Amino acid sequence: MTRNAIAGSGTVPPSVRPLTLGQHQVWPPVVLAPMAGITNVAFRRLCREQGGGLYVCEMVTTRALVERNPKTLRMIAFGTDERPRSLQLYGTDPEVTAAAVRMVVEEDLADHIDLNFGCPVPKVTRKGGGSALPWRRRLFARIVRGAVAAAASAGVPVTVKMRKGIDDDHLTYVEAGLAAQDAGVAAVALHGRTAAQRYSGTADWDAIGTLKQALDVPVLGNGDIWEADDALRMVAHTGADGVVVGRGCLGRPWLFADLAAAFDGRSYRRLPTLGEVATTMRRHAELLTDWLGTERDGCTDFRKHVAWYLKGFPVGSELRRALAMVNSLAELDDLLGKLDPTEPFPVSTLGQPRGRTNSPGKVFLPDGWLADRDSEAVPAGAELDDSGG
Repeated sequence: MTRNAIAGSGTVPPSVRPLTLGQHQVWPPVVLAPMAGITNVAFRRLCREQGGGLYVCEMVTTRALVERNPKTLRMIAFGTDERPRSLQLYGTDPEVTAAAVRMVVEEDLADHIDLNFGCPVPKVTRKGGGSALPWRRRLFARIVRGAVAAAASAGVPVTVKMRKGIDDDHLTYVEAGLAAQDAGVAAVALHGRTAAQRYSGTADWDAIGTLKQALDVPVLGNGDIWEADDALRMVAHTGADGVVVGRGCLGRPWLFADLAAAFDGRSYRRLPTLGEVATTMRRHAELLTDWLGTERDGCTDFRKHVAWYLKGFPVGSELRRALAMVNSLAELDDLLGKLDPTEPFPVSTLGQPRGRTNSPGKVFLPDGWLADRDSEAVPAGAELDDSGG
């Protein structure tokens, strides 16, 4: 991979240290955010090959896990050399969440557990899950306490990831962060947006700084980290102990090499040619094929990544469309061979949003959800038995 001497604009804050999660030391203090349909074992391996950090698998629901849903069990597969193994759980029932954590511990399924309280998707919030749940503060605290207690015997660290709140009138992040700390979590990650913002606008890094000031446990910042220097700026601005990277690495697994260099104080950043990007695309499709078992399944899953990899490159619409319909590795090789391998990386895309962007919107909630913050009633139907995650 070509490494162009692009001087980073950020300086590593002197307070930055390895991220400590139980017995695990993570350097650089960078976490790959779990993304549905993206952060499977293939993509995580591709990213891990670029640099150190913590790489979290796709979110799975606690009920689907304890019911041993076949799809869910497949989703929590880890590479034989993947350490620490990081698993994110989504749960709304304290008892089921605790049972899922006990299962993870007793069957040695993961080395770290993250609890999702940040999902803003309407089908989740309308049932009281994800970013809606911290509003019910006692239920939130019960879920987190139960998970931490269930993991304690094996020394498995539990963390939480959340948003600022439902909307600007219903912020929960400081209160929820304190409750999670009191419950014994190893760290708290905050996406600096409300559920109502979804993925629109600009992440509120000041909120991350506010949470850092309020807590003693490590605080990780999430939102608008498109380049490695954004991570350094966030840490300097907020005092955060590390960063969580999501959409910024879509079609750019080498971002983790940039992040490793940035936190090591090195100024080099990677700007791969189109030929080098094509090599990475081929490797990604091959890893997906190995994981899913057939070329057709691997290539079908790979299709969603094509537009991200080719973002900004002068590739014709017909070739883009063909690549996004590929069915075999041989077909992929033929199409990738039609790309100009000498085409330089489109620097105009640096610092630009990647992946899904949308407008702010109404947060759908269960009837009466906002009326009683102290209710511990478990949301009805928030987890489907056959959700598969």
